[in-house]
Amino acid sequence: MALAGNKRRKLDHVSSGDEEEDNASFASFEEAENAEDDVSDEEMDEDDVDEDMEDGSEEDDDEDGEEEDAPGSKQEQPANGADKPTKQQLAAQIGRKTGRTSAKDALASGASAFTSGTFKSNMFKLQVDELLENIQPRQGKREKAAEEALHVLKKTIEQIPARPAQEIEQAERGLAKEKIAIPFPDPRPPKDAKYKLEYARPSNINVVGSHALKTSNRAREVAELDMVIQMPSSLFQEKDFLNHRFFYKRSYYLACLAAGLKKAHAKAYNIQFQEMHGNALNPTIIIAPKQASSEQAEQKPVLKWQVNIVLAVAQDVFPVEKLGLDRNCVRATDAPDGSSANAPTPFYNSTLRSNMLVTPYLKLLHKAATSCSSFRDACLLGSSWLRQRGFGSNIAAGGFGNFEWSALMAALLSGGGPGDKPVLSGGYSSYQLLKATLQLLVVKDFSRQPFVIGTASTPPKLQDGSPVLWDEERHHNLLYKMTPWSYKLLQSAAKTTLSMLADQKFDGFESTFILRTDNTLMRFDMSLELEQTAFIKSDPSKTSNVQQSLRKLYQTLQRGLGDRVTLINIRQPASGPWNIGTARPNQHSKGSVTVGIVINSDNVNRTVDHGPSAENKAEAASFRKFWGEKAELRRFKDGSILESLIWSAGENGQSVLEQITRYLLQRHFSSAVEQSAKFMGDEFSRMIRNGASNACFEPFIEAYRKLERDMRDLEEVPLTIRQLMPADAQLRFASIDAPMVGRTSQQTKPADVTMQFEGSNRWPDDLGAIQRTKIAFLLKFSELLEENVEGVSTRIGLENEDTDVFNQGFLDVTYESGATFRLRIHHEREQSFLERQLKDKTTDPKSRELAALALAKYKCDSLKTPAHTQAVAQLCNRFPTLSGTMRLTKKWFASHLLSNHIAEEVIELLVARTFVQPWPWSAPSSVQTGFLRTLFWISRWDWRADPLIVDLSGSGELQQTELQAITTRFEAWRKLDPSLNRVVFFAASNVDQDGVSWTDGKPSKVVASRLTALARAAVSAVEQQKLGLEPASLFVSPVNDYDFVLHLSATATGRKRRSSKAAPAFKNLELETLNDTSLVGYDAVNSFYSELEILYGSSILFFVNGTDKPVIAGLWNPQTAPRSWKVNLSYSTIPVKTGAEDEVNAEINKEGILAEIARLGGDLITKIDVNR
Repeated sequence: MALAGNKRRKLDHVSSGDEEEDNASFASFEEAENAEDDVSDEEMDEDDVDEDMEDGSEEDDDEDGEEEDAPGSKQEQPANGADKPTKQQLAAQIGRKTGRTSAKDALASGASAFTSGTFKSNMFKLQVDELLENIQPRQGKREKAAEEALHVLKKTIEQIPARPAQEIEQAERGLAKEKIAIPFPDPRPPKDAKYKLEYARPSNINVVGSHALKTSNRAREVAELDMVIQMPSSLFQEKDFLNHRFFYKRSYYLACLAAGLKKAHAKAYNIQFQEMHGNALNPTIIIAPKQASSEQAEQKPVLKWQVNIVLAVAQDVFPVEKLGLDRNCVRATDAPDGSSANAPTPFYNSTLRSNMLVTPYLKLLHKAATSCSSFRDACLLGSSWLRQRGFGSNIAAGGFGNFEWSALMAALLSGGGPGDKPVLSGGYSSYQLLKATLQLLVVKDFSRQPFVIGTASTPPKLQDGSPVLWDEERHHNLLYKMTPWSYKLLQSAAKTTLSMLADQKFDGFESTFILRTDNTLMRFDMSLELEQTAFIKSDPSKTSNVQQSLRKLYQTLQRGLGDRVTLINIRQPASGPWNIGTARPNQHSKGSVTVGIVINSDNVNRTVDHGPSAENKAEAASFRKFWGEKAELRRFKDGSILESLIWSAGENGQSVLEQITRYLLQRHFSSAVEQSAKFMGDEFSRMIRNGASNACFEPFIEAYRKLERDMRDLEEVPLTIRQLMPADAQLRFASIDAPMVGRTSQQTKPADVTMQFEGSNRWPDDLGAIQRTKIAFLLKFSELLEENVEGVSTRIGLENEDTDVFNQGFLDVTYESGATFRLRIHHEREQSFLERQLKDKTTDPKSRELAALALAKYKCDSLKTPAHTQAVAQLCNRFPTLSGTMRLTKKWFASHLLSNHIAEEVIELLVARTFVQPWPWSAPSSVQTGFLRTLFWISRWDWRADPLIVDLSGSGELQQTELQAITTRFEAWRKLDPSLNRVVFFAASNVDQDGVSWTDGKPSKVVASRLTALARAAVSAVEQQKLGLEPASLFVSPVNDYDFVLHLSATATGRKRRSSKAAPAFKNLELETLNDTSLVGYDAVNSFYSELEILYGSSILFFVNGTDKPVIAGLWNPQTAPRSWKVNLSYSTIPVKTGAEDEVNAEINKEGILAEIARLGGDLITKIDVNR
């Protein structure tokens, strides 16, 4: 969590590798850390421009390979609380004031419900201004080249000769001789058509789109300009709006243009056809410079620009009333006019209307830009917001892009409110325009109730649930390219953004405008791929319209999955360009449809669904028709008889959601569609042993409750127990493996519990005496438990025997079930004694240092860990998938040998942040999204400059003043330790505001850099492989990066998995082993590692796998490099002669040290791999 307005956020993430290198870093880690590229301002000047415009064939708004960060601004200008600029200083920096209307005026205009402040904060405004400065259009070399090409193309088009009216077959043959194929839409025109095709010179040629409006985003890879050619109205007859006749004539006109352009410019330009925004009815011509040869490219690289040539007609060429949403314009061949078989064709009608409205919308946008000074900036902000979420004008990208955003705002500036008053005020800032538009998208559901801009009766509601945003003045549905699922996704994104902007403790700038959120695996909890060809095979009668099959798929999944999911999105592959001399390719003959699902974690695993009552004949019949043989009639305990569905909890390794989805695909489509389905989502959960839910911890939690009852029921106790406080990952649902409670497994790691007594003045006034008193209490409790509780065994243990300032005793309590708890006594006076010792000026330095360490450990073990455990346990109960995500993330850390460097509490804070501060997404609903989003944040976390602050309450308990105090403490640590030799990670929460409880001394900079590099590599794999990702590959750690690796015996370390099917040779021996409590708390690997750390920690950096793979890797400290000979070196050395006479260097004796380690490990070590 970053304090809003506390410091200036970066527009580009700066790698921590750009800072000073750590002395212990090694090459492979440095390379991974410094691999991130930066984009310079110079490059941006030449290469970054964005174009967008509906009905003017803009580029696809969704662009592959797009960087998630806005380029051009790398400077970070931190400003702490003391140096925070005043409002006057900010105004001077900005150089202009943003106008805003009064509350009264806003209310009068009907817009007060949509606004809340000119900008979120002063710092937010500075960030927005900086972003706008970097994305506003700029006249560069490629823009100049594209404009020069426009003039050339315009002159050529004006000189293309007219072609007389011809029959369709004759027209095709004529163009075929010129090697031009007419891009007719499907179905093709009949050969016996009575109308003819003709070409005449354009009635008007104009440049439209974002380039003309000066709202193009220059952060685009290709600069695109739109040239609109208006076809003469004389080419069309009165009824050409029927049965694709207009689109046939349009395609012929386009082909004639292509022929003329090819004849004049084939050598200079690449000329291709492309569907405008993925709409098969609207092909366009795209023109780009020819790629130079390799030799020419080295001398003068080709500038990246593209001119889109699209066609339009006059606004009055066809009657408006004939193209309403409820009218049919594609007559069925076997049905007379007016027949019920002729259903409305809203998409066809709106597409035709869009060809008639290019100029009217251009005028609307120019009017809005003139009347509202912030309109252009709001268009750019909306463009960035949409782009980062994967939305675009292309149907494959949702059908809502830059043009739709701009036109919506422009229309709302002129009407849409009560009495058709403007919803938006011309005095709004760009931020207000953005936020108000998002609020409109959230508050109004255009799919249920059409939203009308203008004074008119409500247009008809579309039957398939598609949204309707009706522009009455132009008689057009602005959202005609949107589908029900893309509209729901847009609403969800807008709702999340508004929640994010309302979070005053969080600087939402980066999450709103910079971060990409459209990665399928991070956005959706479950995904599946379906081959497009399978849809065609499933219903041959609809091969020409896959959209119908997709709508049927959406409706089927929506009904079948019900409240198990909250969002379903379908994305089909975008269509590409094709050569003007070849026939239009079948865009549905290849590629896959991707279905993304956001689940409801409370209901997704439900195994029994209740349908309608048997008495409700109509609903029961509909239920049986939809579900087929899966539906069955059942009587329940309350006497009700209901149609029901029964699902298996884990049939063939498939989740309930996958079982339902596969059944629906097979029943309502075909087995080919079902077999082509590739699911992704459950694989991450399956990597967690014993399941990912909290349920696997319940037996152990119940055992803890029994411990509480047993302890409180004891009589003759010295002091009354005030409270027992769990202080272990196993008691907060966060341990990698759930505690195995039962007769078949013995718990090896006891769960820590802190015990506190009621206050008493009989405690001694000496730390040593207090420690001995606590041991006496534990002995008494041990005796009472064994006497009064059946099946309990206890054992007293000693620790920290060398000094009495640390806790010295604990009590292990083991139940028959195998549950084991380790009790320690917390006495609050220990803290005051230690603080008094620190303040005493007569205390010697060694004792003072020991007291400081003891105080820190006391606070961590007795105060902060119990509070942390309680907070995390509550969060796990609030978020069902948090437990599984924490366990999988810890498994990832352990797999990469980081678990001995980064405390598990820090890992839990990293994961919890993903849930309580999930921006730019909503809170994860699956282990997959929670885990991948956590890695995504780690990969971007600049731990040198940003603290990790998490409000574990999830309800805003962390106040602004506390946030400021934590940030101040972080800045103080950075000033105290600028080289990060002591504190690298600063991890604070509402229950631990110190920030260094679990990070003081660990990890080191090299380990932190390693973590960042591994997280970036994982995120890169996710982005590149997408649904082809193999989750297990993220957990494979490259051991070649280490200098040596110790392979440990799984049998000797006790980590060899026991086969659940293998029968024991002797039952009595098995029971004897299970009842052996002496093994509780014994961990051979950690014990061996601790000894290695004591002996060789100054010369070797060790990495330990804390779970499945028993290995210990090592890295030689660079400070052990050959050096001049000297006595009293802290490590074993061998003399090495140098080139100079009588000069000898000391070199670390690697071979000897490894031999010592091998002798120390004995049978524990099976093999040692030496890499360097």
